[in-house]
Amino acid sequence: MVQQEKMSKKYGMSPGSLVYTGEKASHEPVAITLIDYSSEGIEEKTGLSIEECEAYIQRDSVTWINISGVHNPEIIETLGKMFHLHPLLLEDVLNTAGRPKIDDYDDHLFVVLKMIDYRTDVQVIDHEHVCLVIREGLVISLQEYEGDVFGPVRERLRKGKGRIRKSGADYLGYALIDIIVDHYFWVLEELGERIEEFQDAVLVNPDPSVLEAVHSLKRQVIYIRKSVWPVREIAAALLRSESGLITRETQLFLRDVYDHTIQVVETVEVFREVLASVLDIYLTSVNNKMSEVMKVLTVIATVFIPLTFLAGVYGMNFEFMPELQWRYAYPAVWAVFIFLGSGMMVWFRYKKWF
Repeated sequence: MVQQEKMSKKYGMSPGSLVYTGEKASHEPVAITLIDYSSEGIEEKTGLSIEECEAYIQRDSVTWINISGVHNPEIIETLGKMFHLHPLLLEDVLNTAGRPKIDDYDDHLFVVLKMIDYRTDVQVIDHEHVCLVIREGLVISLQEYEGDVFGPVRERLRKGKGRIRKSGADYLGYALIDIIVDHYFWVLEELGERIEEFQDAVLVNPDPSVLEAVHSLKRQVIYIRKSVWPVREIAAALLRSESGLITRETQLFLRDVYDHTIQVVETVEVFREVLASVLDIYLTSVNNKMSEVMKVLTVIATVFIPLTFLAGVYGMNFEFMPELQWRYAYPAVWAVFIFLGSGMMVWFRYKKWF
């Protein structure tokens, strides 16, 4: 509801209006880190301001500016003016509910992604709005909160392993997209384990709490599908891009990202089908359990029907009932009751009705 109310503030505004639609307060701090590198060396800075970052883009190197916190429209506006970013791009940065996409602004590319993590302690999915601006010699990553999945990329830059320090900004952009997509696999592995647990639980104990948990997991899988499906389109667009910002060498690596997105989408679709089958198994188990209960109740009721009839007959207060004056009438009635009840139980067992 909070996000919907903030989104309503944009109604009637002109395109490019800078309105933050997330949940963080505007007074919360924004963390800015910078990594400037080349094949010869690397320099890291933390706690910078936007203005201090401007000096690094004049160097003959690749600069990566990471901004943790997009809740301050003034900082985003300053960033746009400094690096000549389109107003619609800045609007998409602040719109945390935006769909993953890619836009080509001639001299820079703009990519919107969803960074997903799985909190095993509470078994819920955390999602974060992430934007990438890729231009010649510069990559700007913007995310809602501090903490991300970019740690392995930073380590590769520090150690200078592989081709990342020898390549341009387009390869760094690829590396960031690739690590986000690869993290989807870890999330799906965690979800896969939970789905297996539910498959066993609905067979052993089809409890209503299990049904609620399955529905919650199904909503999470649907959200992952919504977040991942457009990433395939993004990877395909980068492969087809005629922009000079993406070199042919980097496009070869982007094919790997495209393949990974297809695998993630296929896995998500399998999970959706499995969860649907888990729900069917739950309903079947509940119905079977109810059928067993009804069968037992039916057998008990059937046994007592003739007994109730006899008890009703001899419970009538007629004066001239011959059996009433018989000395062995009472034990005879009990003998009939026991014979009828036992006989019917033996017959039911013979017919395998219970």
